[in-house]
Amino acid sequence: MRICIVAEGCYPYVVGGVSSWINNLIRSFPQHEFIMLAVISDRSVSGKFKYNLPDNLTEVHEVYLNDTEWVNRTRKNYKNARLSAKNKEALNSLLIGTDTDWETLTRLLQNPKLSLDALLMGPDFLDAVVKSYELKHGEIIFSDFLWTMRSMYLPLFLAMHSDIPKADIFHCVATGYSGVLGSMAKILYPGSRLIVSEHGIYTREREEEVIKASWIAGIYKDLWIDQFKKMSLFAYDKADRVTSLYGTARRLQIELGCPEEKIMITPNGIDQERFKDIPMKEPDDEYINVGAVLRVTPIKDVKTMIMAFGYAKNNNPKLKLWIMGPTDEDEDYAKECFDLVEDMQIKDIIFTGRINTSEYIGKMDFTILTSISEGQPLTILEGYAAHKPAIATDVGNCRGLIYGEDDPYGPSGIVTHIMNVEEIKEAILFLANNPETCKEYGENGYKRLIRRYTIVDMKNTYDGIYTELSKNMTD
Repeated sequence: MRICIVAEGCYPYVVGGVSSWINNLIRSFPQHEFIMLAVISDRSVSGKFKYNLPDNLTEVHEVYLNDTEWVNRTRKNYKNARLSAKNKEALNSLLIGTDTDWETLTRLLQNPKLSLDALLMGPDFLDAVVKSYELKHGEIIFSDFLWTMRSMYLPLFLAMHSDIPKADIFHCVATGYSGVLGSMAKILYPGSRLIVSEHGIYTREREEEVIKASWIAGIYKDLWIDQFKKMSLFAYDKADRVTSLYGTARRLQIELGCPEEKIMITPNGIDQERFKDIPMKEPDDEYINVGAVLRVTPIKDVKTMIMAFGYAKNNNPKLKLWIMGPTDEDEDYAKECFDLVEDMQIKDIIFTGRINTSEYIGKMDFTILTSISEGQPLTILEGYAAHKPAIATDVGNCRGLIYGEDDPYGPSGIVTHIMNVEEIKEAILFLANNPETCKEYGENGYKRLIRRYTIVDMKNTYDGIYTELSKNMTD
């Protein structure tokens, strides 16, 4: 069976999180051929893989959302061509309506002769923009509105204009642009099947980003949010199966329009055997080691972690913070973190760079995660595999992982509010000053992991989904 993983902004270009999940999934099914349809920002990222690709991953196809070559590639084609009435109506449905004619748009944008330059700069797109403007947005300066619409739809049209390889099953690891591509494949290749697996709820995550974004004027934020909702609805409509990591995420999917009967909860899983004989803390190590396995990026809110640790260390000098993960994804933010450590004159903070988690995690006393957004963090589960408790902010499924969901075990760590330096400081000090409780929490975490979050559990779940869909392909 040929399975196409469709992912945006992660594997195999970024380590950790969803990328690790994809890597584990592919390696769990050596009997299947996998290919990647990878949505990335532009050609500067092309081919810069951070993973050694599994043997059964045979192809990587790239889709660029900001392709500097698109004008040169398309302008030579029929620049001033007009759309047919059906295509024009479909374009209007995308810009104006709520019931988008995605099938007609798919056929239109998959036409290799189509010039995106001609489409976006042409009279038909202008007509659709004018209708949208007159219907809902007459208070905005029209020229600003027009260019906003062009910039908003260019990445979508670039994605939809890209080549989509053939496969038996398309497995999208989000809705958004990857969900659109997977849904288009369902149209282009009758008989294929579509799975959408959401680790975070894409629409809600983009909504939060748009609301906070300073580069999007307030009056245009609703336009962007509405477009992401339309894209997600396309994926929910075409999907044969939609998965989520936990119950709250499932409820959000239903609120956003996903049919309830399509959704299945499929928790993350890790290979706990990797952590069976790992190096442990040396008896003569007097430090209390706090481990943060993460990418040094704003979404992980490393600065709040640093500040909380600094204040905690003023109370307990034996504390040492290990920030373990790449610092090159957002070098400006990483520098801000380095500068913060220096400005606060905090001792015993180690930035290790990219690591093999199993070589370090056993030497920690507990782990910490201060993210402002998460799904179901693998780093917490990896800590549990080493019998280490966790401190985490109350995002995604962190509360469920730490306090349990329908299991008999007690707490396996402490949950704090987002960006609350005082709470995080107190959580660090509590685990540091109560080693027996810390150990008890770590054992609770290990039991919780074994009960529900192993790679075997995840493999069995997706084996069942793939088998179910492959049977339907022949029915």
